[in-house]
Amino acid sequence: MLRLVAVTKRFGARTVLSDVSLELAPGEYVAILGESGIGKSTLLNVVAGLEPVDSGSIFFEGHELTRLDDDTLTRLRRDRYGFIFQAFHVLPQLSVEQNVSLPLLLRGLDDRGRVREMLAAVGLAGREQSSPRELSGGELQRVAVARALVGRPSLVLADEPTGNLDPENGRIVVELIRRLVKESGAAALLVTHSDHAATGCDRRYRLTDRGLEPVA
Repeated sequence: MLRLVAVTKRFGARTVLSDVSLELAPGEYVAILGESGIGKSTLLNVVAGLEPVDSGSIFFEGHELTRLDDDTLTRLRRDRYGFIFQAFHVLPQLSVEQNVSLPLLLRGLDDRGRVREMLAAVGLAGREQSSPRELSGGELQRVAVARALVGRPSLVLADEPTGNLDPENGRIVVELIRRLVKESGAAALLVTHSDHAATGCDRRYRLTDRGLEPVA
């Protein structure tokens, strides 16, 4: 499904990603560990086609991302990717249900049943009309998980999804992502500085200035 081949990314004279290679199959949940500033978010950005690479290739579902134009990349992200962020990015002016509906509405779809199914799956049944201001941090991240998966993406990218949560809510969110990804058959790439957050992943790697190194 996803294959990175010797990907290198530089910002000026600084090499952020060096010769990174990785393969991800449907249903796999893979963690990339590393300290802040090492390039984990940059790795997700190049996988999503948001940043160009300086060398190497990225293949996703038969497409070579490094050869696609911006419009095609935008459609691919909209239709085939799901994103979960550390800062939730839940829109405060919209209800919980409206936030989760956004990925479907961007594709011209209106499926309230699917939205409510996802909210039930993350333990928020009955909170559809709640304002995000009424939710805890853990609940906001569960809204973000539901939003990422509502469109049945084939690849989920999670950027430090437990970084703003206490340990118990972090554990709940990580387990939710793992369970829902496995049930849907999607693949997921989690980047985190936390060894605990990576527990339960099928494979774990550490991002270094030499590329990705397997973690036992």
